Amino acid sequence: MIVENADPERLDRWLTANVKELSRNRIQKLIDWEYVTLNGQLCTNKKAAVQVGDRIHLTIPAAKPLELAPEAIPLDILYEDEHVMIINKPAGLVVHPAPGNMSGTLVNAVLAHCGEQLLGIGGVQRPGIVHRLDKNTTGAIVIAKTDLAHSHLQAQMKAKTARREYLGVIYGAPKGESGTIDAPLGRHPTDRKKNAVIPLEKGGRQAVTHWRVEERLGNFSLLRFRLETGRTHQIRVHSTYIGHPIVGDPTYGSGRDVGVNLPGQALHAERLELVHPASGDRVLAVAPLPEHFTKLLAVLRHR
Repeated sequence: MIVENADPERLDRWLTANVKELSRNRIQKLIDWEYVTLNGQLCTNKKAAVQVGDRIHLTIPAAKPLELAPEAIPLDILYEDEHVMIINKPAGLVVHPAPGNMSGTLVNAVLAHCGEQLLGIGGVQRPGIVHRLDKNTTGAIVIAKTDLAHSHLQAQMKAKTARREYLGVIYGAPKGESGTIDAPLGRHPTDRKKNAVIPLEKGGRQAVTHWRVEERLGNFSLLRFRLETGRTHQIRVHSTYIGHPIVGDPTYGSGRDVGVNLPGQALHAERLELVHPASGDRVLAVAPLPEHFTKLLAVLRHR
């Protein structure tokens, strides 16, 4: 690629603006992994200055499919037919395998439950996966069992016709009874393992979270969240952004002791409502609260 307009002037941002099919995060990784040259020289500095006339070469390596093995991990199934299944995911269960976490995931469990029919649906590396929940976020997650179901469900997520509601315990008490957080999210500028509120002009992506107070618990509150978009760590980052982090959140929370041994953030995907990809009927799955969540509520109610 020949740089004809050096705006933006930083290598990773220029590539993000000119290689539409790749995210900025993906491009930054390719730079780190030595897949980018600038004027014929290997460049691993994502902040390198870009000027008109520069020659940039980006190599996109072929994806290396993961070797997925079925594992007989118990599943709490809320709904299932030949097209879809909705699972109540426990805390500690990672959704799909990745380097450093190649087994013991939800995908391994679903492969054992569904058999080889799931392989290849939605991609080799994440068969059946339509959306995800963080490792320690519990609750309802849908799995597509056919290609038709996968494409249909992904379209619902994009069009916002699938409704996802979460319950979360936050520190503090919001002044109002409900509200909307409209703040774009992107990779944290200094900590690559975190996300943060990032302006759109600096690479942030639109993120909208609606919230409503379900119960006030002294210095804590139980909130119901409804996602309009589905960015990574969206509820967790937005909650911290408004000054009310999720209780027990090891990444974005305050670390204050609440008297309950939590596995992570007190965040639960309680309700998942979608259109069935074959019948067109509405399907509603309600995931019961996990034991640690109900214990936390009991402790806070009696303070």
